Amino acid sequence: MRLAIFGGSYNPVHLGHLFIADAVLESLHYDRIVLIPAYRSPFKLAAKDMESTGQDRLEMLAASIAGDPRLTVDDCEIRREGISHTVDTVKDIIRRYAPSGRLGLVIGDDLITDFPQWHNSEEILELADIIIARRRASDFSCEFPHILITNETMDISSQMVRQRIQEGGAWRYLVPAAARTIIEDRRLYTGLDAAEESPQKTIIRLEGAVREGLNLERYLHSRHTAILAADLCGRFGIDPKQGYLAGIAHDLGKHLKDDELLALAKSDGRPISKLEKKKPALLHGRATAVLLRKRYNIQNEDILEAVAMHTEGCEGMCPLAKIVYIADKVEFSREKIDPNLRALCYTEDNLDRIFMAVLDQTVSWLRSHKIDLSEETLQLLENLQGKKI
Repeated sequence: MRLAIFGGSYNPVHLGHLFIADAVLESLHYDRIVLIPAYRSPFKLAAKDMESTGQDRLEMLAASIAGDPRLTVDDCEIRREGISHTVDTVKDIIRRYAPSGRLGLVIGDDLITDFPQWHNSEEILELADIIIARRRASDFSCEFPHILITNETMDISSQMVRQRIQEGGAWRYLVPAAARTIIEDRRLYTGLDAAEESPQKTIIRLEGAVREGLNLERYLHSRHTAILAADLCGRFGIDPKQGYLAGIAHDLGKHLKDDELLALAKSDGRPISKLEKKKPALLHGRATAVLLRKRYNIQNEDILEAVAMHTEGCEGMCPLAKIVYIADKVEFSREKIDPNLRALCYTEDNLDRIFMAVLDQTVSWLRSHKIDLSEETLQLLENLQGKKI
């Protein structure tokens, strides 16, 4: 097996790392590259933002290369602890993996100047072929034997990712999706305590359940609803994450059978109307709210109300419930929605006016198709029409 190794801090792994590994595999036809995260790099002793453990970095790497047998991860430097010297790692990998031919050692062109000062650099040259990958767009010269790959450069660094996370900048698509999930779940590089589940982790967990449990059309509807709900929350002084969470989860129970919907809805303590018994699908919002509380530990009453009431509405809905009702009815994947109604979501400054306009159109559509209206919807409409909004 022709083998190369590619070490680094991987703090965190980013797309540039994996792009270089792929370029080496494709251009030099190695069978496998071993990614080796350092316990502590001798070149980064002064780093003060290394807010991830060796375990974090190993897991981010392993998750990022899932399904690709050309890449693997080795924890030898983390197990060894202390300052990592490349010559020791090269000897260890040769001993344990017994590669055919000479081992390849991948380094970036940003390390060329320092390489002669590496610990026992002459011995490294005797043991391995140095493969230089482009990290910078500028030309360079190299005085020691090497193999150069002509990969495109990507202007990404781990330090850039960490800094953007700390400063609240854009970073999520600089790293593999699996690494992003770990960073967000554990609140890495933010300085925040990861003991409790973050709102972002809850959203990701729920969105995964929706994507797996519903068909693609229903999932996309849920995501459009979540996005519009988050937008409306931002306009009306509510945490957009609450809107997104309620929106992404609102149809989670849509696939349940009638007896399951009835059983879950009964457990919320509210009566079930004759119409709901006749058409249990109307209960999917209430059933979903019960699932969110019991299975997913969502205890925010506004979120639960928003999910439970998004189908029929009810008198006295909280602002978040009105927002999710609106978003569900007019999100951008729905056909034959009046564009002016959607425009209200971004131009009208009175939430109740938007809600009334959407409710009015929804009731008109139901009546035009001779679909029965629930008592709660009729009562809500009557009370709103009697008020000056």
